[in-house]
Amino acid sequence: MNAVLPLPVVLPLLGAALSITAFKSRRTQRLISLAVLSATTVISVVLLIQADRFGPVVAQMGGWPAPFGITLIADRLAGIMLAVASVMLVSVLVYAIGQPGAERNHGAFHPVYLVLSAGVMAAFLTGDLFNLFVAFEMMLTASYVLLTLGGGREQIRSGMTYVVISLVASALFLTSLALIYAATGTVNMAQLAVRMAELPDGVRLAFGLLLLVVFGIKAALFPLFSWLPDSYPTAPSPITAVFAGLLTKVGVYAIIRTQTLFLDSSSRPGTLILVVASITMVVGVLGAIAQDDIPRILSFHIVSQIGYMIMGLGLFTVAGLAGAILYIIHHIIVKTTLFLVAGLAEVRAGSGRLAAIGGVARVYPVLGVLFLLPALSLAGLPPFSGFVAKFALVEAGLSVGQYVVVAISILVSLLTLFSMTKIWGGAFWGEPQFTEDAADPEAPPKGLRVMYLSVGFLVAVSLAVALAAGPLYNLSDRTANELLHPDRYVVEVLG
Repeated sequence: MNAVLPLPVVLPLLGAALSITAFKSRRTQRLISLAVLSATTVISVVLLIQADRFGPVVAQMGGWPAPFGITLIADRLAGIMLAVASVMLVSVLVYAIGQPGAERNHGAFHPVYLVLSAGVMAAFLTGDLFNLFVAFEMMLTASYVLLTLGGGREQIRSGMTYVVISLVASALFLTSLALIYAATGTVNMAQLAVRMAELPDGVRLAFGLLLLVVFGIKAALFPLFSWLPDSYPTAPSPITAVFAGLLTKVGVYAIIRTQTLFLDSSSRPGTLILVVASITMVVGVLGAIAQDDIPRILSFHIVSQIGYMIMGLGLFTVAGLAGAILYIIHHIIVKTTLFLVAGLAEVRAGSGRLAAIGGVARVYPVLGVLFLLPALSLAGLPPFSGFVAKFALVEAGLSVGQYVVVAISILVSLLTLFSMTKIWGGAFWGEPQFTEDAADPEAPPKGLRVMYLSVGFLVAVSLAVALAAGPLYNLSDRTANELLHPDRYVVEVLG
């Protein structure tokens, strides 16, 4: 099983190289990408099962023992993230194949998309901070190309905002690495878990706060989120969907990993994290309510929902972390689905502005259902997956007496429902009103059925998460226990 561990990173990179050689054949590129990402999905699920049953799967690249070589490790958290991310990457790729736009018009789409996939997988599997930095740079390079591919001046301007902020975060990350190495003599995360404990509490807290800022930019935490609502809505809908679903969650993953592995109960900034989480929830949802464009509303909701995940971390209990992990699973699926639905609505109605369109559900009832189900889940209504995840977080907060944070989370959930009804009332209900750019109902664009198939599959997956909430919560609970007691992680890596 150890020999399989590098494949989620290696296969997309090899696929990207093959896709470049097939630059002029879109059919060949599609076959390569689908085959590579499907294989990655199977491998990711196998790694998750292996990690859950038998413990972390570890591979030392080149035969060099840790901490001298490159370590790859898949524990339960990494396995969960790999499996969910793989499913999303395949689904969004299928949607992009059906949608007229960047995928059809640019031979660079598939190689860059596969490099992005490799960067995401590497971030989840790496066992040292420097290679986490490398994975972030892979994602940054690929995401900037995808953000600006085939776009006009506005899309390129928004992409520049994204890349400048990301470069600042990368420079800060590199500085943090230098300071951590100077203090501990290593960047291997398992060895850091040992050596950080030997540092004074104040130094450990300073490193924890520094990494929280670095990864907080990637995750779009308050007050480091302003780049996201400006950058994401201008990109094509499949690109926005994969960014919204995955890239911010890589930042959340890094925050959870470093805060639980490097810090103990005496040095964790739990109160600060809860305050940041609360403000992130409130600011994000208020920003969403103030918008009049579907992609921008959903972009602000990314910020708001990140607050829930960080709230679970800030509790630093098994129940809190379990709720955060379950919420991550739910949010990746639901948020990806909503952005893809927004893309479909824009194709059908000609615009994403609420003032310009209306009555989409009356003319296209299937599209209305595909929006309504994930929207209710995002708002946290029963019996959808969002309700289960939010209930787990609320229960965890109440159990440790964090009543203010719990009250804020419930209020934000109600405001989220309000903003979702705003989209429903403005774009999907009322009298039909489409713009000149709307697709002709009698002659729909080629590939529209493929787009519907992808969205329908993701809606079904979100419903399956709600149905399997019990087993998924148990898995999240085991994962949280493993995170708060990282001895097994350290032993498996260092021997």
